[in-house]
Parts: sequence; C-alpha cells; structure tokens
Amino acid sequence: MKIQEITDKNLWEQFVSAHSPQSLFHSWNWGEAIRKLQIIWRLGLYEDEKLIGIAQIVRITAKRGIFLHVRHGPILSVWKEKYLLFFLDYLKTLAKDQKALFIRISPLIDNSAENQSLVKSLGFQDAPIHAMDGEYCWVLDLDKPEEQLLAGMRKTTRYLIKQAQKIGVVIKQSKNTADLAQFLKLYSQTADRHNFVPHKGIREEFSQLLKDNQICLFQGYYQSKLLCAALIVFYNHQAIYHHSASVEQRIPVNYLLQWEVIKEAKRRGKSVYNFWGVAPHEKKRHPWKGLSLFKEGFGGKVIEYLHAQDYPLSLLYCTTYILDTFRKFRKGY
Repeated sequence: MKIQEITDKNLWEQFVSAHSPQSLFHSWNWGEAIRKLQIIWRLGLYEDEKLIGIAQIVRITAKRGIFLHVRHGPILSVWKEKYLLFFLDYLKTLAKDQKALFIRISPLIDNSAENQSLVKSLGFQDAPIHAMDGEYCWVLDLDKPEEQLLAGMRKTTRYLIKQAQKIGVVIKQSKNTADLAQFLKLYSQTADRHNFVPHKGIREEFSQLLKDNQICLFQGYYQSKLLCAALIVFYNHQAIYHHSASVEQRIPVNYLLQWEVIKEAKRRGKSVYNFWGVAPHEKKRHPWKGLSLFKEGFGGKVIEYLHAQDYPLSLLYCTTYILDTFRKFRKGY
C-alpha cells in the first residue's frame, strides 16, 4: 500500500460518487473553496496501484491550537482496519510536522457497533462536540410525485405552504454575487439573534460551487421585502439545505421557500433532499428543537452516521476536550 497526492479532479469525484456520494465536505469544489482560507491536502490510498481510499485534510488553526480535520472522511472502498490504520499512521506523521494537538475524522458511515468498535480499536474517541456536519440529519426521498410529497407532509406544513402562495409570497432563485451580499448581511443578523458563530468561507463556497452549477441562492419575499434566504447545494444525488437566514416575522415564507427547493431538486434529478442536522428527540434543551420541528414537517426520516472521532496527540488535547464538553452541555446539545 502507498499514499500519494491526488491532483485529478475527475478521479477524485468518481471515487466520492462511487463510495460516499453524500460526503459534501469531501467534494473537490468544497476543498478548492477551503484552500483559499486554510491549508489542505488531498491524499489517495492505493493497494497494488488501485485507488481504495481518499482523504481531504484541512489544517485548522483554532484559538486553543492546531488540529487536522478530515470532514466527511476518510472515504474507503472497503472499511478494513488495515486501510484505516495505514491512513492514520500517515496522518500522525503529518500532524506531528504541523504541530497539531489532535486529528479529527467524521466519515459518513453507519453508526453501527461494528464501525464504533473499529475506530475505538485504533485509539479514536468520540469528539466532545455536538452532532454537526449532517451526521444526524433529516432526509426526504424525492422519488415520488409532487402530490405524494405534499400528502406526506404534516397538515400544518401543507396549509402554510398554500397560505404563503395565497397571500403572494414570492420565491426567487439567484446565482448573483450581489444577492449573496444581501444574504450575508441577513445571515449576520440571524447569527446575532440566535447567538451562534457564523460560518466562515460562505463567499468562497458560493463562488467555487457556482462554477459547476452546484449551488443556488433561494430568496423569499413578501410585499417586495426580503424575509428569508437559503443557500442550497446540489451535489451528486442530493440537494442540501446548507445555510439559511431570516428576519423575525409571522409570514410563512420559509415554508414556501422549502417547497420551491424541493421542486427544483426534483427538476435537477436529485433523489434526496437533505435538510441537514436535526435535534435528537431525547435532547429536550437542544437549541435546534424548533428548527427540527420545522424540517420534520415536510416528511422524511432521520439518518444517523458515526459521530466525529478524535485521535489525541498531546496532553493539551485535554483542555480542548473539557472546554468543548462544557460548552456542549451549557448550550443544551
């Protein structure tokens, strides 16, 4: 076996599509967007000259130190201990060179006892963060006629979609960077109102994904006023509810916006609409409770992947673990 850099976009994307098509953060274009902000490596694992695994690694510089992050990866054609161990040995050497405190992986594989046992046997432990990056998500099967999709929604959701249409809510689609500036302003206001840290790199993602028609900005207007907006990613078989923003209001504009996204995803031939993260029902204090209720109203089901895993490389990791655990508990995740 050997590990070497991959520079061929088609080779990379073919492997993602074949073995983990839902892994947005392992897409080539997302990597190109992040490259403008961070250092990344794209590695391929080969056995007898055959590509059997890939890893898109990002060097994260946080306040408490440096770590290597493999979001939605690594991706392996077959999950075997020897393959993951070979990758891990390489990552440990790279992490040492980069003075990283730990390695974090979050492959989108089943949260099964077998997979949990595999990562634990190699020294990984559950990351002290909440279920993020769509590892516990709500998805809707789009392989149905629109009438059946509407019928599968919660009665209230269906009513509010019709009410928004009746009162003249308008949903527009845009790929214009000028409109993105409007979104970012609204997004900043939303972050302040709900007390969350806004994502960095949205402008870079929009610019890069747009090159392959993989992203679209949906905007919801009532009486010519922008009330909500969402950035939707179209990648492989999925449409993904990636970022959103809104003003406080009682107009059901968000409901019609999501319905228009669903119809656009069907027009593009997507088989799944991924509403992204939701709150586990047992988490009564979870800050996503209201948003989760909204998403679940459109019908669908929960998919759960393996929780993000950390491989500590320094005693200083203990500080990160304690602080992140406390923060997660305090916020109700």
